[in-house]
Amino acid sequence: MADKRDYYEVLGIEKGASEEEIKKAFRKMALKYHPDRNQGDKDAEEKFKEVNEAYGVLSDPELRKKYDMFGFAGVDPSAQAGQQGGYTQWTGGFDGMDFGDIFGDFFGGGFGGGAARRRNAPSKGRDIQHSLKITFEEAAFGTTKTITVRKYVKCDKCQGSGAAPGTSKHSCPRCGGTGQVQTVRNTLFGQVQTASTCPECGGTGQKIDTPCPDCSGSGQIMKNIKIEVKIPAGVDEGSVLPIRGQGEPGRNGGPNGDLYVVLAVAPHKLFDREGNDLYLDIPISFTQAALGDEITVPTLEGKVSYKVPAGTQPGTVFRLRGKGVADVHGGRMGDLYVKVTLEVPTKLNAEQKKIIKQMGDTVGTECYKKKSGWAQKLKDFFS
Repeated sequence: MADKRDYYEVLGIEKGASEEEIKKAFRKMALKYHPDRNQGDKDAEEKFKEVNEAYGVLSDPELRKKYDMFGFAGVDPSAQAGQQGGYTQWTGGFDGMDFGDIFGDFFGGGFGGGAARRRNAPSKGRDIQHSLKITFEEAAFGTTKTITVRKYVKCDKCQGSGAAPGTSKHSCPRCGGTGQVQTVRNTLFGQVQTASTCPECGGTGQKIDTPCPDCSGSGQIMKNIKIEVKIPAGVDEGSVLPIRGQGEPGRNGGPNGDLYVVLAVAPHKLFDREGNDLYLDIPISFTQAALGDEITVPTLEGKVSYKVPAGTQPGTVFRLRGKGVADVHGGRMGDLYVKVTLEVPTKLNAEQKKIIKQMGDTVGTECYKKKSGWAQKLKDFFS
């Protein structure tokens, strides 16, 4: 046992690895060194045996415990297991691991050939995607659009069968209609029967002697199809609308795929949107902010009047309930948040400057709470 490598090292994992990590590591190593992938490579054959032996111990909780405590002496094959065909035989086996899944890549469909057997079963058609740009208002209120999608559809001439009118498909003589052919190979496990896709019929189990002239036997042709899309109110940038059955045709009687319409919403000139709420900035003058005023506020449904109270400060946000966007799932309407920004006049003439200065001299510090508070903070700081 002196020349043996640590089992954890063999699988490339840490000592505290989980059961799932051990399985994943074994799968990787078994695929790498499997004899069917390394025919005639004695070194790979030995490493494959080593990997199997390591997994046999580490996958068995009891054997792993003994190995962790006593090393190789705790899992001496002469005491723990017999020998069969040159491989260590462990009590835990592969713990239900699916060999068809692990070795499917080089056994051509796995031990059972399940993938090949399912090739001629009904299958759903391919899903397709289409991008659609709409306006901000269309997203908010909903609309109906007609789009043109280029996709495969069932051939009208042969009704999707692939066979020319007046003819039909028949069972593939090579595979007997199963869609797969069986082969037997000698491996280190003994004789293994494997299944692979029938090269004669491509796995469908059926042959077409006289293909349809329009679709060349595929049963499908490419066409531009117009589809009506109903867009609900409240959708937003990136919303995806599934339209069932408008994808490409299914195979062997399977259902059609689906069409997924991905929406791109154009930005608005005035509004920003966050969820179902809208945001808007409106500039007001010093006079309007100081004395109050009634301003016009635009909404998606038209304009409304709003009374700005006297003494409104720059950056104040007013909320207009229910003036946002409808919830796409049928919930409440969002709100419109209006932020007022104070605009300071520029390019004043001499007379205007004089009037503003007179106002400034007239209005006392008691009218400026923030300014007087700041002045007191400065006084306290420097004193």
